Amino acid sequence: MNAAVKELDEFRREIASWLAANKPADPGFLLPQSFMEVGSEQQLEFLREWQHKVWTAGYLGMAWPKEYGGQGVDAVYQSIVDQEMRRQAVPICFNVIGLGWAGPLINDIGTAEEKEQYLKGILSAEDIWCQGFSEPDHGSDLGNARTRAERDGDSYVVNGSKIWTTLGNYAKYMILLARTNPTTERKYDGLSFFLAPMTVDGIDTRPIRKLTGEYGFTETFFTDARIPATCLMGQEGDGWKIAMKTLQYERGAEAGAAGGLAFVRIVIDDLINQLREVRRADQPLLDDPVVRDQLVSLIMEEKALALGDRRAEIPALSSDYPLSLPLSNKLRWTEYTRRMRQFAINAQGADGALYVGDDRARAGGFWQRAYLNSFSATIGGGTSQVQANIIAEHVLGLPK
Repeated sequence: MNAAVKELDEFRREIASWLAANKPADPGFLLPQSFMEVGSEQQLEFLREWQHKVWTAGYLGMAWPKEYGGQGVDAVYQSIVDQEMRRQAVPICFNVIGLGWAGPLINDIGTAEEKEQYLKGILSAEDIWCQGFSEPDHGSDLGNARTRAERDGDSYVVNGSKIWTTLGNYAKYMILLARTNPTTERKYDGLSFFLAPMTVDGIDTRPIRKLTGEYGFTETFFTDARIPATCLMGQEGDGWKIAMKTLQYERGAEAGAAGGLAFVRIVIDDLINQLREVRRADQPLLDDPVVRDQLVSLIMEEKALALGDRRAEIPALSSDYPLSLPLSNKLRWTEYTRRMRQFAINAQGADGALYVGDDRARAGGFWQRAYLNSFSATIGGGTSQVQANIIAEHVLGLPK
């Protein structure tokens, strides 16, 4: 065993031991399955404390520069931490829009002042971030954004609204796409990108109740909200270019995220273990050859997805359609997750209609809740239909 491999193995044992000793006990209330279901101060404070503890121990943002709160080490160390977090099923690191999108963007193209101002607070969970891209009348059509930001001296005055603003009612900052010039020939050229404060007058957030009964999303309204001109990232008119780069992080096609779990880990082994308790016609469900065949298909698909992610890291194995795997990552995983969870409900028969709060619900309604929550991921970062178009146009070269 060479020295580098030995060092990584020792580090894996170190983080595994730390997680085992520091994993929080069950708090006695329902925790969100992802960062998109944080809907109460109780949940927020629990998760904020956990993320801060992970960061203080040196296990979050490990590849980010030391001067901005990171450890300045190779990203492989953070990958090991994330793997062990999944294996031990610890709580999520909830500040995902900061950790996974805004932070990597600022790290990559931000000024020294922006890095100094924003990065450490993202890691420590002191500063929560949200995203202001989608609008009520335009959804995933970001090029038609109508929220206006008009320059007035040392400020921009913002008017309009954004929707599906995850963590918007708790956020200190928003990555905001707004129109600074409504008269450009190309609509994309009139958009600008802001690292905008959420604490100024004129910003109102209204939580959106989901089908699950949970919250997490908000609608955000801007009424003559005045934000400093220094919040502009890049130049006026750079908004579309910067937003597209941000979406690369959100869709998993660009590296640089700080790490931590964004979702409760649910894999095919969890599904199989759950179905061991299910009986149909007084026989174990897993003895049914049709069910077994369906499960094998899901097992093969999950394994293929995992191997595809590893293959994407080796250019020589992805030269036939460069970037095809990273660009399709979000579509492949979110749609598989939705179908796998739907299978779990269908396999329960009539019990599949029961939900959280019903004493008869299997696993406390975990799978029903997980299935309904899975739709958030198929919409965020561009719907599955949008993702299919991206693959068609940018990988296969098909016309618009």
